[in-house]
Amino acid sequence: MSTGTSTREPVTAAAAGTWKLGDLTVNRVGFGAMRLTQHGEAFANDAAPSDRGQAIGLLRRAVELGVNHLDTAAFYFSPLRSANELINRALAPYSEDLVITTKVGPSRSPSGEFLPHATPAQLRGQVEENLRQLGRDHLDVVNLRIIGTDSIAERFGALAELRTAGLIRQLGLSNVHPHHLAEAQAIAPVVCVQNRYGIGIRPDHDEFLRDCGRQGIAFVPFYSIAGTGGQAGTSGEASEEVLAIARAHGVSGAQVRIAWTLHRGPHVLAIPGTGNPAHLVANVAAGALRLGEDELAVLDGLHQRGA
Repeated sequence: MSTGTSTREPVTAAAAGTWKLGDLTVNRVGFGAMRLTQHGEAFANDAAPSDRGQAIGLLRRAVELGVNHLDTAAFYFSPLRSANELINRALAPYSEDLVITTKVGPSRSPSGEFLPHATPAQLRGQVEENLRQLGRDHLDVVNLRIIGTDSIAERFGALAELRTAGLIRQLGLSNVHPHHLAEAQAIAPVVCVQNRYGIGIRPDHDEFLRDCGRQGIAFVPFYSIAGTGGQAGTSGEASEEVLAIARAHGVSGAQVRIAWTLHRGPHVLAIPGTGNPAHLVANVAAGALRLGEDELAVLDGLHQRGA
């Protein structure tokens, strides 16, 4: 049976089950807002802004499909568009079950250039910026996104203080290594790790993913569809192994990639992003795709080869 867009009643995000981010329950298929603000490559200074009405409609449709986990950041913007502002306009007043996860650490100038990552003293300003843009009095989950392998204790400690002050409900990490998780947990609870991961992407993180599961921490892959395309998006190419499995189920290669990540463990969450309404429906439907053991073995082999 197909889980694509041709079914009479669209599959909802509940089909993949739920997970708890601390005390917050989310459906395992969520939505990433990075691609919501522009056409083409994310963060490109010359990107054409998205259609505001379509973006707002897309967010509302996501919620209709059962998506209750949104991933965003104040640095997700393009000329004329801000992901946080679009979320605020589309969904406020927010339903009680909607969980909005934001990231701090990176920042961009008004013209779009990335600036040095925030210092501990600057993180409060970034948290407050997200609060203003989203129209919230607290942030559900804040991920500290980092670059490199240096200690995060001082920066994570600054966010832990904001959690104690009531500005943040739960804390997570993004783009980190196992030692960062251990370092952060010595300071405050961590509910999620958001890292680049997918078929053929970072097989060296397989054990890290499993260890998060053993600790009850969500593992949230990004670029699981785009693969090596990263912020430029998917090239549309896929291996024959992925395409063969997709044809057998009557779905797309992107849906197979999402489903594979969800099969990695009940603690793995998906946050595929898109500005295309049809792709949104298909991405959510991927949560209902059940891959057979033989198919998983083929995809696991592909993953280990870094393909």
